Amino acid sequence: MINMEEETVIELGNIGKESLLWGENNTATEAAGMTFYVNSLSGREMESLTAISDTFLPSVSVDGGELDVDTAAFFRCSASMAGTPERVDEKNENVSWKAIGYKGPDPYFKKQSKTMKQTAKDDQQQHKEDVHEEEADLDGPLYKGLIDMQLPRDIVADSLRKVGFPVTLKHKKTGASSLSSPSLVVKCDAVVVGSGSGGGVIAGVLAKAGYKVLVLEKGSYIARRNLSLLEGRTMDQMYLSGGMLATDDMGMVVLAGSTVGGGSTINWSASIRTPKHVVNEWSGQYELELFDSKLYNEAMDAVCERMGVQSEISVEGFTNAVLRQGCQELGYPVKNIPRNSPPDHYCGWCCMGCKDGRKKATSETWLVDLVDSGNSAILPGCEAIKVLHRKGRNRKIATGVAFEFEYKGVKDICIVESKVTIVASGALCTPHLLKRSGLKNANIGKNLHLHPVTMAWGYFPDTNAASDGWPEEEKKSYEGGIMTAMSTVVADFNKSGYGAVIQTPALHPGMFSCLMPWISGTDIKIRMCKFSRTAHIFALARDKGSGTVNSPNSISYQMEAEDEHNLQKGIEKVLRILAAAGAEEIGTHHCKGKSINVKKVSSHEFERFVKEESSRPLRDLSTRMCSAHQMGSCRMGIDPKTSVVNQMGETWEVEGLYLADTSVFPTALGVNPMVTVQAIAYCTAQSVVEILRRKKSNY
Repeated sequence: MINMEEETVIELGNIGKESLLWGENNTATEAAGMTFYVNSLSGREMESLTAISDTFLPSVSVDGGELDVDTAAFFRCSASMAGTPERVDEKNENVSWKAIGYKGPDPYFKKQSKTMKQTAKDDQQQHKEDVHEEEADLDGPLYKGLIDMQLPRDIVADSLRKVGFPVTLKHKKTGASSLSSPSLVVKCDAVVVGSGSGGGVIAGVLAKAGYKVLVLEKGSYIARRNLSLLEGRTMDQMYLSGGMLATDDMGMVVLAGSTVGGGSTINWSASIRTPKHVVNEWSGQYELELFDSKLYNEAMDAVCERMGVQSEISVEGFTNAVLRQGCQELGYPVKNIPRNSPPDHYCGWCCMGCKDGRKKATSETWLVDLVDSGNSAILPGCEAIKVLHRKGRNRKIATGVAFEFEYKGVKDICIVESKVTIVASGALCTPHLLKRSGLKNANIGKNLHLHPVTMAWGYFPDTNAASDGWPEEEKKSYEGGIMTAMSTVVADFNKSGYGAVIQTPALHPGMFSCLMPWISGTDIKIRMCKFSRTAHIFALARDKGSGTVNSPNSISYQMEAEDEHNLQKGIEKVLRILAAAGAEEIGTHHCKGKSINVKKVSSHEFERFVKEESSRPLRDLSTRMCSAHQMGSCRMGIDPKTSVVNQMGETWEVEGLYLADTSVFPTALGVNPMVTVQAIAYCTAQSVVEILRRKKSNY
């Protein structure tokens, strides 16, 4: 076991090393890169879990003479033999990785991280006064602006005061903190709830303008050095509900970020400007002049410049190369996707955090502006529980936020008193906070859009590469830029604007195995052995169907027939693209798990398969559906009867309360929303700056 004192590095500003850099529940084993989960199941529960695990992943008898040693061992090993029930995650190795052609965490990152840690340790011993640059590389550029709420209250208060926040510390001899008796009261110009693409932008703009901004983020901050780049650990640390969120009917898996930087920290880099047909719809049909204004165009320019958005690709990864090749063979339109990463950013692990900061999430851009301002701070692990407000002449007036966090196993409650309050918790969490805060607008939580996604897959064996040189044998499905190519062959941008775009996902072994239809223990192991050369391509619909956010963990959603039809058209094209690109075998995620060997069937059989698979219903829970974009649950409008906020982002109900996330979208967007939400937040920030200029400072 590693001596923790030997792993200590120079103290970073206001950060508490143990909780913020190592992550929660720090132990020596975690510091050593060995992640284990505490098992609290009873004996009978463990027996049941073991039986279930071994049903899905049994030991399969194989003829070892035809398989390599690793693959043969993979087939013979059952879930319980691998220790899955006791430890539902990897540590640093996994018995299946070699068999399925998976490298685990980015090998370059593991080597780089080890070297950087040793360098920092050496620097600490030899040059203690000159380690800040090394620390920034290891931990990211936010370390000076993070406040560790796990430190004693007086230290937290002093840290906030050093940044310039007036703080009142409530010393208690007995009793727990509450809304009426908080342990800490902080005053600021603006409090921002959420640090993602919306909250990060508005916080950065306000701080750079000279205002004192406090950012509350319920997720944790994971330093670069401590990214696991493993699915299980990452889901727990950086995704809402541990990545295990679904609609109430279990019809759609929903992925949303919950960490410093929000979704921008774990998204797939696509940085697409608001499509012109959407701008026309929002400004015309919905009469929102903002979207056809000079300000909005300037906002899109500003956010794209800040994120370093560009469209060049040095080397294209396996799956995107398949999409591009298939489209070119069929004459379908295909183009490069603008990304907030450089041309040579060949990283398939960005869904688990960016190892080097070259993907420009808000934690590498706007939040850096906030930290560099010297007058603001970020509080990770703090969840807003209520927007505070008082009575005004015509409507309520926002006065701040109450938030809670866990300190030494007990919930602690603090208050932020602010001149303006910005909620940017995302389309799934913002409605719940507003309702808990007493807002009554009937549109809160309604009109939720999810950009439903359905996928098809194609298998490209290594022997293909050996025979014709493409796709290259060394390329693997999980490597390379996650999104670099896109087709609009069924997008219908020039007519209704409601269709489907065709793109590629990030799928590592865990998510891959969850999405592939389970037919038998033998079949899933065969599928997993093909993992590294199986390309997935999806159709994403701009949905007219909508749902309701009842709470962050309860989402009802109903897809409309037109959305289903658009996705069916999309999956038909996807199957053809995969075949045209040279796939040996193609299939969908329908529960029956049907597939076809493209090389061994006639053109008639191929056409029949494509027609049958693309016409299957998608609203009957027989095909796995996914969503990585949620929007519209507190939409913007010109009438409080049909919307929650006005064009400045301010709520109709409460003066000084602004929303700055995807919840304000008037409709579904139809493409990846990062640029659009940042542009809207940038515009909202300009409105908030004007309000703050009119208010006299009390500091």
